[in-house]
Amino acid sequence: MKRIILAAALAFTPLLAPAHAADTEKTNPAYMWDLGDLYTSPEAWTAARDKAMADANKLEHYKGTLGKSAADMLAALSAISDVHKQADRLGVYASLKADEDVRIAVNQEREQLAQALATTLGEKTAWLTPEILAVGADKVKAFEAASPDLKRRFGFFLDNVLRAAPHTLDAQAEGVMAAASNVLAQPDNIYSQLSNGELPFPTVTLSDGTTVRLDQSAYAKYRQAPLRADRQKVFDAFWGAWKKYEGTFGASLNTQVLGEEFDANVRHYPNALSDALFADNMPEGVYRQLVAQANAGLPTFYRYLKLRKKLLGIKDDLQYYDMYPSMFTLAKPLHFSVADAERIGLDVTSVYGPEYTAMLKKGFSGRWMDVLPREGKAAGAYMNGSAYDVHPYLHLNHNDDYESLSTFVHEWGHAVHTLLDDETQPYETSNYSTFIAETASISNEMLLNDYMVAHAKSKAEKLYYLGQGLELIRTTFFRQTMFGEFQLAIHEEVEKGKALSGKRMTDIYCGLLKRYYGDAEGVTKINPAYCIEWAFIPHFYYGFYVYQYATSMAGAAAFTQAIERHDPGVRGRFITMLKAGGSDYPYDLYKKAGFDMATPAPYQALVARMNHLMDEIDALEAEK
Repeated sequence: MKRIILAAALAFTPLLAPAHAADTEKTNPAYMWDLGDLYTSPEAWTAARDKAMADANKLEHYKGTLGKSAADMLAALSAISDVHKQADRLGVYASLKADEDVRIAVNQEREQLAQALATTLGEKTAWLTPEILAVGADKVKAFEAASPDLKRRFGFFLDNVLRAAPHTLDAQAEGVMAAASNVLAQPDNIYSQLSNGELPFPTVTLSDGTTVRLDQSAYAKYRQAPLRADRQKVFDAFWGAWKKYEGTFGASLNTQVLGEEFDANVRHYPNALSDALFADNMPEGVYRQLVAQANAGLPTFYRYLKLRKKLLGIKDDLQYYDMYPSMFTLAKPLHFSVADAERIGLDVTSVYGPEYTAMLKKGFSGRWMDVLPREGKAAGAYMNGSAYDVHPYLHLNHNDDYESLSTFVHEWGHAVHTLLDDETQPYETSNYSTFIAETASISNEMLLNDYMVAHAKSKAEKLYYLGQGLELIRTTFFRQTMFGEFQLAIHEEVEKGKALSGKRMTDIYCGLLKRYYGDAEGVTKINPAYCIEWAFIPHFYYGFYVYQYATSMAGAAAFTQAIERHDPGVRGRFITMLKAGGSDYPYDLYKKAGFDMATPAPYQALVARMNHLMDEIDALEAEK
C-alpha cells in the first residue's frame, strides 16, 4: 500500500524570515511529528526491518499451496499481507525521517533500505499472481464461497488478479520485473536529490534591497512580489538556474518515461497510459475527456487571464510571471497561524457531520504534523497514510498565509479520509485511489473558499477570497490538466519511436504553455526561458498521476455544491465513498455516489463555477 498524497498546486511554501523566535518555533516539538508512534528509535526501525526481511524471505515457502484449499490460500495471502503491512510502516518512517532534513545521508540511506525491502518482497512473491491464475477463476470463486474471511479480505484483490490475466507474466518473468523495481524507482530519487539538495540556487537583490537566495521555497514566496520588475527578476534567475540542468533533468525524466514504457510493453498493454490506468480499472476515456473539456474551457480561462491583467493594472502584455500575485490587495496582510488553521478547519468541515469532526479533533490532539519550514527540510506538502496500524502523518511548510491555510485543510482532508477508511476497511482493501483521495481534499479547499467569502469582513476581503477561488481552479484544473497533457505528449513521442531530451521536453511544454495561456490570441506572452518549468514538477515521477487532481476537482465541485445546498443524502454518499477505501474501483465508486466522470457534465460544471466566481467579482467591482 502506498498512500503518499502530494499537495495539488505545487505551492512550495517559503522559509520564514530569519529571526531568533521564529527559528526556535520551527524546532519546537509541538510543531513537529512524533515518529516514535512508528518506531521508538532508528535502532528499533533497523530491528523491525531485519525481521520483515526475514519474513519476506520465508514467503516462497507458500509457493504451490494456493490451490490446495480455501484455508491454504487464506494462510498464504495473510502471511504476504502481513509482510506488506510491515514494509509499509517501515517505508513511512524512512521517508518521513529523510524529509526532516534532506542533507543527512544516513536518513537517505535508510530510505534506500526500505526500498530494497520492497524490492525483495516483490521478488519473493513474484510467483503469486501466476499461481492464482493457474488455480483458475472457478476454483478461486469456490474458495471464496467456502471462506467468508478470504472473500472479505482478499476478494477484491483476487478479482483484480483474475482481471489482469492478459498482462501477467510467468513466475520467472514476474520475478525479473520485481527485481527491476528498485532500479526503476531511481529517477525519482535522482530528481529529489538534485532539486531539493544539490541544485545551486541563485541569489537576487530585489528593488527594496532585499537579497534572497531563490530555493524552491523562496521562489514560491517572491514570485508573488507586488512589483513586476521583481517578479521578472525572480523568474529570470530561478528558471535560469534550472535551465542549466535541462539535460540532466531531461535524462532523469526520460528514464522515468522509458521505465513506464518498458512495463507497458512487457505486460502487453497498448500504451503506457492504459498500463497506468489499469490498476484502478479507469476508462481511458476519463483521461481524454478531461483533456478535451479543459481545452474546450479555455475561453473561460482566457476570461480569467484578461481579468487578472485588468485587476493588476498591466498596460502591456500579461506575462507568465504575472500569474502568482493576488489580483486583490489588502491594506493588512491576512495572517493564519497553525491554531487559526485548526479552528477554521473544524468550522469548514463541520458540514460533513460529527463523525468527521471527531476524527479531525483526534488528529489535531496528536503530534501527527511537521508543520513549519526550516533549512534542509523537504519542500512542499503531503499526507502519508501508509502506516495502517498507526495514523496518518502530514508534512507541511506553513507560512501563516491563506495559501498555507488552504494547503492545511487540503492535507487534513486526506488524513481524515485515511482515518475513515482504516476504521472501516481491513488493511487489504484500505489502499484507496488517488482519484478518490483528491476529491476528499479538494472538496475541503472549495468549502474553505466559500466559507471565507461568506465570512469576509469587508468587500476587499471578499474580492480577495473570490480571487483565490479562481486561483484554485487555475492551478488544480487547468494547470494540472496541462501537466497531464504534457505527460501524455512525452509518452506518445517515445511510442512513436522518437527520442526525448531535455530540450525536446522544453519545446513540448512551451507549446502547451502557449496554448493554455493564449499566447497566439494575445492573452498572455510566454517567454521561452520559462518553459523549463516542466523540470520543476515532482509529480511527473509518479506515473500518470496529476490528471487525478483535475478530475477530482470536477467531482469535488459537484459534491461541494450539493453539500452546501443540503441536498438529501449527498453527505452520506460522500462519507460512504471515503469509507469504501480500495474495496471497489474509483470510477465505479463515483458512479455509485451519483457522478459519471467519463461524461462532459462534471467538467462543464466546474467551468461554470469559474464563470460564476468571475461574475461575482465583476458585480462587486461595478459597485466602486
